[in-house]
Amino acid sequence: MHNRFTITIHDVNGVKQFNLHQAVKKVIKYAIAGLFGFFLAGGALIVFLNSQVEAVQEKKETVESAYRELQQRNRSLHESISLAEQNLDAKKEELDVVTDRLNNIEALIGLTPSEEKTLAERVDIAHLTSEQMAALFHSIPNGSPVEYKGITSKFGYRVHPVLGSRELHRGSDLRADMNTPVYATANGVVEYSGNHKESGYGRLVILDHNYGFKSFFGHLKKIVVKSGQYVTKGELIAYSGNSGMSNGPHLHYEIRFVQRALNPFWFIKWNVENYRQIFEKEDKVPWQSLLTAIARDRNQPEAKPTTTPPSLPKELLSRAK
Repeated sequence: MHNRFTITIHDVNGVKQFNLHQAVKKVIKYAIAGLFGFFLAGGALIVFLNSQVEAVQEKKETVESAYRELQQRNRSLHESISLAEQNLDAKKEELDVVTDRLNNIEALIGLTPSEEKTLAERVDIAHLTSEQMAALFHSIPNGSPVEYKGITSKFGYRVHPVLGSRELHRGSDLRADMNTPVYATANGVVEYSGNHKESGYGRLVILDHNYGFKSFFGHLKKIVVKSGQYVTKGELIAYSGNSGMSNGPHLHYEIRFVQRALNPFWFIKWNVENYRQIFEKEDKVPWQSLLTAIARDRNQPEAKPTTTPPSLPKELLSRAK
């Protein structure tokens, strides 16, 4: 009996008693202890798993946050790319416009576009040509020396109105009343100022300009500049008259390039709007080499033309027309 124990159960049906062996008691104790240990281990496992779930959740939130940030960066990158593409398209359009305008400028100034030159080089050349244009209009005679009212006798062969012989008229006779102001048509030095009876020019002014050009103003009434004086374009140099071999008041106007007479008409009409026209009309001047020389000197201070002796070489002076 020492190896047994009694379990008494009271219920509505009465009292029941069970006699069990001591081994069963130990089994029950061990089972209860095992269950307690199981529940304790389960609780610990649950706590551990909860901590792992929280860590995973934190990692998930970190990954999701990084993903959202990456998405935002990706959207920003796409927006930047889209904006860059739009800007690039706009720049391409601007470049096309600039190229078209550059082509027009090159055509205007008589340059042939070169595939070997970059756009920057072409723009630089066009910029130099703009400076050349300014240099040309300051250094080479252009415009009318008097208020333009027409030409009474053109450049070329004609019957001399006084002598009656057929001769080359080396200038243009500009319609001008007595004492009409006469202005320099380009910067230059007064090479000659005075009365030249032998040639028939009467009172005469010769201006020596840059690059081999000279301008002649004949049959003057009064001269207001002196030999060796430097004058600028638009400066008053004399008043028109009827001196010398002339049959009435007018201004005899000549332009010469290295001693060759040129038709003044094209220079009188020369301006920014028809800048290129003179290159086609006046072929006695090597314009390309002249432009090259001006481009080479564009950054140099404007040099005053060297004066020459005031006497007029007979081969340069023809009879006044």
